Amino acid sequence: MNSTERVRAAILGKEYDRQPIYGWVSANLTDQITERWGSVAVFEDKYEFDAAHIFGGPRPWDKKLIERIASENDELTPDLLIEENIFTDPERASYERIKASLAHHKERGRFCYMQTPGFFENFNSVFGIENQLMWLILYPDELNELYRRQAEWTVKFADKCIDLGIDMIHISDDWGSQKDMMFAPDLWREIIRPHLKRVIDHVHSRGALCSLHSDGCISKVTDDLAELGIDLLHPWQESAGMSYDLYLDKYADSFAIMGGVCVQTAIGILPRDQLEAEIRRVFGKLRGKRWVTCTSHFVQDHCSIEDLEFAFDLIYKLARE
Repeated sequence: MNSTERVRAAILGKEYDRQPIYGWVSANLTDQITERWGSVAVFEDKYEFDAAHIFGGPRPWDKKLIERIASENDELTPDLLIEENIFTDPERASYERIKASLAHHKERGRFCYMQTPGFFENFNSVFGIENQLMWLILYPDELNELYRRQAEWTVKFADKCIDLGIDMIHISDDWGSQKDMMFAPDLWREIIRPHLKRVIDHVHSRGALCSLHSDGCISKVTDDLAELGIDLLHPWQESAGMSYDLYLDKYADSFAIMGGVCVQTAIGILPRDQLEAEIRRVFGKLRGKRWVTCTSHFVQDHCSIEDLEFAFDLIYKLARE
């Protein structure tokens, strides 16, 4: 069983030979890993990572056009952006970076998933998160239309990526805070759920899997995610009040989870004896389930390279027990 087969089996709830391993270790720790190991790729090979998170490809919207619209108006509001076509054409973009990443990871047999923007999170880059939270109340119809257009863009982008050999489309769309969602679940159901469904259904029609990244507590819409047929959720954030018992009791037959190594409460924070106990606790609960072992987000730069190695030495061992 190679890594692609192993991760796919874990996600789909089928039998697999050992616990799949992955980790969001780059970004904040790239320099430290490179200094110790020569490159992040060498670190990934050392610990036999089973998955690869692929980034790259086109930006969904035309940055210069949006900047022009903003400069011509006192305030950038959603109604201004539906008057012009702000979206790029994903079919005419360069995919060379994605092709190179795929070639590298597929040579190692890894399961490759492609980052793609969601809806709320995507437009935070346009409006700013505080403004967009206001626009959800003041301009729900206009945001609904922008999210619809985003879904159509994502469908085209997903097609290009699946044609290249991507195994899963990974929608990044943060909706949660530490204790609750950042906006009302009913509003989510009105102007995000239909467009999320559009993307999930299309990805499934192409024979690929579809996953979601959303930080924070989103338990008020996890029933919806199960109904929509999401294949995997990252992270299932225990530190935001979403217990693993809840997942195992209610959702383990519906979708997989990726995570288990919390960057907020564990890795880079706990003394090593407590970190070991925490990692062993999570393995005790989730081993053999629909679980891909991973960090809950990018490991933060307060984590030492020694603590990172300690954690992944243990994860590597436990995954093979």
